[in-house]
Amino acid sequence: MSQYLLINRIRVQNANAVAGFTWGFPSITHFLGFTHNLARKLARSNFRKSGMAGCGVISHQSDVHTYGDSNDRFLQSKKPPYLRSHNQTSPPPVIEEATMNMTVSLLIQFDGFLGNQTDHFSEWIKKQCLLQRLAGGTILDIESVQVFDLEDKSKFYLLKRKLLPGFALMDRSNLLEEHYQGEISKNIEVELLEAWLDFLALKQRARPRSNLIMKHLKTQQERGEVHSQILQDWKVHLDSIPYKGDVPQSVVEYFQALVESETNKAVLEQWQHYCQPTDKTPADWEFLPKPNTGYLVPIVTGYKAISDVYENQEVANTRDNETPVCFVEATHSIGEWFGVNRFKNKEDIASCLWQYDYKENWYLCRQSDSTKKDDSDEDAILTEILDLS
Repeated sequence: MSQYLLINRIRVQNANAVAGFTWGFPSITHFLGFTHNLARKLARSNFRKSGMAGCGVISHQSDVHTYGDSNDRFLQSKKPPYLRSHNQTSPPPVIEEATMNMTVSLLIQFDGFLGNQTDHFSEWIKKQCLLQRLAGGTILDIESVQVFDLEDKSKFYLLKRKLLPGFALMDRSNLLEEHYQGEISKNIEVELLEAWLDFLALKQRARPRSNLIMKHLKTQQERGEVHSQILQDWKVHLDSIPYKGDVPQSVVEYFQALVESETNKAVLEQWQHYCQPTDKTPADWEFLPKPNTGYLVPIVTGYKAISDVYENQEVANTRDNETPVCFVEATHSIGEWFGVNRFKNKEDIASCLWQYDYKENWYLCRQSDSTKKDDSDEDAILTEILDLS
């Protein structure tokens, strides 16, 4: 299928900024739910012969309502506001709200022939979108609604320009699986939650201070008393992160042969600390690299049932009096904000679309590449995350 519906530059106010353990952007389920509701309206309209499925999310701008030195506290408001019926002798409670403003574009797979009804269809879609909420937020404006047929290659470049500048949310659950398997090969007792947190946490490790060693080697190399290869080996060693204590043999042999003197006393003392660090060794702190490169973020990709399905009457305070009830927990994975400028062809456009993936006890959102492979290992990973949560 090569036709896509682009709902471009949706400006949303007060959208939900929390999803599961994560915060900063709504869950992908919000956007697929928005698309699903739009598809249901389409089935009851004059355009009922058309259909839509899947949804790609491209973020252009986001502003989470936070404050504090690290912008890690959500803004607070009084809920509910004063009403005539409210007891005004006591103020309403102050509640922390995890909300955000955002501008996103939705790319939806479209099936149908519009003919001369294209403009009317675009107006109808825009009107229906403005009547809906997106991630719990209010839609203030939509720049444009267009249908693109990417069989025409020029339309691909036109669509790409419409989406720039922007970042598409991509599924990278395979990176979590690969990293977890790699950690298990090193330590059989490692937990999956630790592997997931490796993509999130900013970790640092101490490296013994080595400024005098570098200065000494540079000076001696300029004087011609140290071979340039020794200095090069030392620089390569310093560039290796994290620090593991594996000092190049050429440097070890040099300092073993270095004569003790008043001039060399300080550098030899630092060398001793570098090779055999203690809790009193001066150190520099360096950030450890993430398991993979890219703009990787934690995301929520759906839900996992944690109970049986109950009849509506068996559970109190449900939304309605008819729908059966099942308790669930959010499933977490890894996503990547992928620059739209890196899309090369229509296959890249198709790969950014999220689809529903149903199976017993699972309600997931996945992209086309991940739905084609064997899901048993990934389901086990998701299950373990839920157990640990």
